[in-house]
This record gives sequence, C-alpha cells and structure tokens, in this order.
Amino acid sequence: MLTGLPALGSGLGHRVELAEEIEAHADRIDWLEVITERFLFAPADERERLRGLTDRFPVVPHGLELSIGSEREPDAAYVEALAALVADVGAPWFSDHLSFTRTGSVDVGLLVPLPRTREVARRLGRRAGRVQEAVGRPFLLENITYYVDMATPLTEAQFITEVMEHCECGLLLDLANLDINARNHGFDPLEFLDAIPVERVVQVHLAGGVDGDVDEDGERLSLDSHGAAIPARVWGLLAELVSRTHLNATLIERDQNFPDDFGDLLAEIDRARTVLRSRGAAQPAGGA
Repeated sequence: MLTGLPALGSGLGHRVELAEEIEAHADRIDWLEVITERFLFAPADERERLRGLTDRFPVVPHGLELSIGSEREPDAAYVEALAALVADVGAPWFSDHLSFTRTGSVDVGLLVPLPRTREVARRLGRRAGRVQEAVGRPFLLENITYYVDMATPLTEAQFITEVMEHCECGLLLDLANLDINARNHGFDPLEFLDAIPVERVVQVHLAGGVDGDVDEDGERLSLDSHGAAIPARVWGLLAELVSRTHLNATLIERDQNFPDDFGDLLAEIDRARTVLRSRGAAQPAGGA
C-alpha cells in the first residue's frame, strides 16, 4: 500500500466546457484532474491559467500519450516535460493508462490493450518504476476498456497484479471501465476486485457509458463514452471497493453530453464524497 499520500476527496475532471461552472462552484469540488497533454508543452499563458487553478484546488495531471506499453521506452522529452508539469502544479501523484498509443513512429490515436503475458507485465512494471523515479511523484496506472479480448495467458486482473509486483506504483481503478469490460466479456467484477491488489488503489474514476445496437448475434456492446450519468452498477462497485480498502480520491469524468444543469455533476461529486465518508476516510481540509 502506498502511504503518506493526501486524501483529496471527491473531484471532477477539468474540461474547457465546464471551466466557468467549476470556478463558480469551487467550494463544492475538492480537487481537479487535468489532461496532461493539454498543458505539457502549452504556451506560458495556458500554464499560468493552470497555476491559477492550483490556488483553489489540488490538481493532478492525467495522461493519454505516455504510451507506457510501447516497445520503445517513453519519449525522454515527454517524461522531462511531465516531471516539470507535475512539479509546477505540486501534484501529489500523476497517472496514465495501462496501454500503448504508439507503435514505432506511428501514433495510433487510441488506448490499445496490451498482450497479457508475464513478460510484458514485468517489462511494463519496471518501466513504470523508471518513469515514477524520473518524475519524482507516485505514478498511478489505469485500467482501460477493450472490445476485443484476444486469447492470452493472463486475465486482465492477473496481468494488473503481475505489473504491480514489478513496481512500486499505484492503481487508478476506473470503475466504469471495469463495469463495461465485465459486461462485454462476461466476468464478475467482484471477482476482479478479489484478484487485484486493491490496497494499491489510490484513486478511482467514475463515469457513464452507453449501450450500442444489438448485433446479428443478439449481443449488445457496452461503450465507454464518458457522456452519461454514472449508473447504479458503478456506484455499487465504488461502495464495494470502499468497503475493502482506503481510497485517497474519487474523480467524476465527463467528456461530452454535458448536462444543462451543472448541479447534476455536483450531485455526483457529493454522492462520491458520501461513499468515501461511509468508511470514515480522512477528508481534505476545507472539503464540502
């Protein structure tokens, strides 16, 4: 278990479309997560606006393009800029995905799942440890959604566990992704929680997806959209996880189909905070 990390409480993903409402309701939001690549090589005025957010909120960078699972080591310039960004905002940790987004010199533009083998898990764990050391803050790795499940030696839970055995990083457990994968691939999400080192989970993501059209086999694929209210299944997984381990933070992710009433998002932030408090978790100073 990672120790000494602050309890950030219940936060929201910062998006341009939500910026004014976030400013207006700062007293209802404990912390913010920002997309790393939006600010990594941003001009001075953008970085200054980001620093302005840190005057009111703890801020954590969440990346999409580190590509920790690529054959090559992460780009040195990217890691150097990431370290500067994390230090600039005083982030208690940073995060990215258990996936790859580049192969060779080609940018795939997607979070691509990795071959789930022990060799890949060992390589990825050691690489994540090197990135964590270079950045100088705890590094959280996030589970992704995948729609085609190739035959591999390890289940997703076994693969994540193997990665964690080869680094001292933490987990960012996306409960919406877990719910979607469990329904699409027919496994029990509670058994998934049984199989992973839940004590390494520092933060969770909460989001809503959509169900696609029924295919020719009568199956309906669940899709990760980050564009809907958080479903009851995901809230149930949060309550289950909180009953099993200490969490430092929850984060509401909304990337599209933003509600007309920002109060809908505030209600989800409040609900997540209530679940955190149900275990008597420490709350951030000044949290609502």
